[in-house]
Amino acid sequence: MRNRKRKSAAAVIVTVAAWALLFNAPARAADPVYPAGSRVGLVPPTGMVASDKFVGFADPNEDAAILIAVLPPEAYSQIEKTLDAETAKKQGVHLDKREPITLSAGKGLLLSGLQTAEGARYRKYLMLASADGLTVLITVQVPEQDTTYPDKVVRAALATLAVRAKVPESEELNLLPFAVGDLAGFKVEGVLRGRALMLSDAPPAANEGGKDAGGNATTHFIIAAVPGGPADPADRENFARLSFDEIGGIRNVHLTMSEPLRVNGQSGYQIMADAQDARSGADVKVVQWLRFGGGGFLQMIGVAPAESWITILARLRTIRDSVELK
Repeated sequence: MRNRKRKSAAAVIVTVAAWALLFNAPARAADPVYPAGSRVGLVPPTGMVASDKFVGFADPNEDAAILIAVLPPEAYSQIEKTLDAETAKKQGVHLDKREPITLSAGKGLLLSGLQTAEGARYRKYLMLASADGLTVLITVQVPEQDTTYPDKVVRAALATLAVRAKVPESEELNLLPFAVGDLAGFKVEGVLRGRALMLSDAPPAANEGGKDAGGNATTHFIIAAVPGGPADPADRENFARLSFDEIGGIRNVHLTMSEPLRVNGQSGYQIMADAQDARSGADVKVVQWLRFGGGGFLQMIGVAPAESWITILARLRTIRDSVELK
């Protein structure tokens, strides 16, 4: 009986200790939220969510928003010198404060004041930050009489600015108006939000000069969704030629093929050419495929070393035939 009481007492002590640890433990900081396709994020104030219309956050029930813009690193010093009361006034913002702000991700400058727009008055915040090799400009807009996002809350959110190493590839691809079913071994080099995908077959040793370790031009493939296009099918040949002439990075171009073709069951046009890489002078082959339909057209451009063209062309066709509009 005595042993049973001791065990019960011990259990109570353990339970009390566990609850004490639970309630006295420091609260875990919320993780930063990154708008789709952005390396920059923060912990948004309660009530704001990542926007699907712009890079930033918004409150769907209030006229309050946080907009994020990313600029080259050298832009910080230029903007820091010019971002003052007079500059802000030209944008309709009357500044009250211009002060440094403490950021774990880097150094920052915070400007705050009031703005009148379309008859409404807003509290306005402009934060300029230098973090992880980027210049970040964040704009916050809150109705003047709003009590959901007081000054303290806005400043706390801005102080959580964070920069991730890279945007996940799957996230970048989700931003496109088309899906690519088979990358044929190519790597994602960049994404132009809502418009274009840039692929590369460059080996790890490729340098900024556009050449691999052996001095050969690297292979690139661009897929872009473009609105508009020729309304009359008879105009597609001329349209394709004009589009091809706009391709940059090549010189001494000699067309070898220009013909209509079907791409995934839709009308298209194909142009191929011999050329030279504009930077390295290496011999390259170039292909442009246009695929019409859906109120616009897909433009697909491939540039590859001439000596490996046959093998690469087969892979480019694999990618081309796997592209589907969303």
